[in-house]
Amino acid sequence: MYFNNLDFAILGIYCFGIIAIASYVSRQGNKQRSPEDYFLAGRSLPWWAIGASLIAANISAEQIIGMSGQGFVVGMAIATYELTAAIALIVMAKYFLPLFLKKQIYTMPQFLEQRFDKRVSLVLAFFWLAVYVFINLTSVLWLGSLAINTLTGLETFYGLVLLALLSLAYSLWGGLKAVALTDIIQVVLLIFGGLAVSFIALQKIGDGYIGNGLITVFQAVPDKFDMILSEDNPSYSDLPGVWVLLGGLWIAHFAYWGFNQYITQRALGAKSLPEAQKGVMFAAYLKLLMPLVIVLPGICAAVLFPVLEKSDQAYPTMMTLLPNGLLGLTFAALVAAIVSSLASMTNSISTIFTMDVYRSFRANSSDATLVSIGRTTSVIALIIAVFAATPLLGSLESAFQYIQNFTGFFTPGILVIFLVALFWRKATTLSVLGAAFTSLLLSIFIFFYFPDFPFIHRMAVVFISSGLACYLTVLIQGAGINTKAVDLSTVNFSTSSSFNINTLVVIFFLAIIYISLW
Repeated sequence: MYFNNLDFAILGIYCFGIIAIASYVSRQGNKQRSPEDYFLAGRSLPWWAIGASLIAANISAEQIIGMSGQGFVVGMAIATYELTAAIALIVMAKYFLPLFLKKQIYTMPQFLEQRFDKRVSLVLAFFWLAVYVFINLTSVLWLGSLAINTLTGLETFYGLVLLALLSLAYSLWGGLKAVALTDIIQVVLLIFGGLAVSFIALQKIGDGYIGNGLITVFQAVPDKFDMILSEDNPSYSDLPGVWVLLGGLWIAHFAYWGFNQYITQRALGAKSLPEAQKGVMFAAYLKLLMPLVIVLPGICAAVLFPVLEKSDQAYPTMMTLLPNGLLGLTFAALVAAIVSSLASMTNSISTIFTMDVYRSFRANSSDATLVSIGRTTSVIALIIAVFAATPLLGSLESAFQYIQNFTGFFTPGILVIFLVALFWRKATTLSVLGAAFTSLLLSIFIFFYFPDFPFIHRMAVVFISSGLACYLTVLIQGAGINTKAVDLSTVNFSTSSSFNINTLVVIFFLAIIYISLW
């Protein structure tokens, strides 16, 4: 065990403090908490809370531990997931948010119900509930418990239980407001923790000098600084060369950042559209930092600990280099990222189940009943995930690739559904259901019969096929313009001059990174 009493004290202070702050910022006094208060923070979130909460919801154990593990195996190329996400965030802010905020929706399935009908809403609601519980929650819990086991010796099952309980204590009462308004603390801890691991590792490698350490790492493993992998690289099937910039990764990005409930829910809770767009731009800038925070530690691990039983052990192993006290603080940063993501996911699960499933069968439910159902759903979802985590993930080498692979079964179809729902006025219920089932069935077929086919290419093929299925269905139906279609002429897609300038700055930095590390 690497922890001492100082580390445990720091971790305890963090846990007590974050629960106390979450309770304070979400206080309601004697006011009855409404579904809008609980699920969307009363639509009152400022830009800094939105930006921080987007990153805190996204960056969790599967990124810190899973992506660092991929940094150990692949190198900086895995950072493509983080860097190019900045562009997806900007597109979401400019073209998707104006439509969603204009509709004043709670959930993504609710938008589909307004655009199509209840069948589409329920199909997508049950899909997201299954993915969030059995893929997202389980992976975050499992990787977090793995880190706890490495550093404290606590059995993984008890680690799962502790993380679930902390998440509930942090978010169950206050809902989204408790999560979002405290996420600025979580993000500061997250960035500090990751940078501390990177800098201390580089100091150790460079005999006390960070610059020397970076040069030594580059000389020892130069191939791990390639942003674009060559075809002879063993990881080419996961990151197929230049196609990470030109192919199916964009499908995953736009589906995740544009239409993923636990991501968009932060923006849906914004005070206004300009406030939401400022928050998303803040998140885009934070994305540019993430390679230093979560990928570089894995690359350093390849130099300091070249032989590990599993690649996902890279980040926890690197944390053992930290002195006591800093170890406890950095571990608190990891726990912060985990509980923030768990809280975000469970809040979204409860929102979807309550507003899209339960309310569709109990339309006259009171506000108090809806909030109570939401809280109960959060507890049940975490209990299921705790017991499912070990059977699903215990034997895997990389949980990160597990997440990408299996969410990739659905993301092409989801992207087709939302794009046509937003921008094609002839799309029908039957056409989008056809796109959803084409995505699932074709993905499964390629996965089992062409296992060596890169999943990024698979997503591109499935996206095109799902879009074609949607188009042909409308053609066969002879459908005209749907009366429920979005009237784009009433939506203002213009953005402020500061938003446009910052977009150019982000693109410039990305161009420099890829040109210098090509």
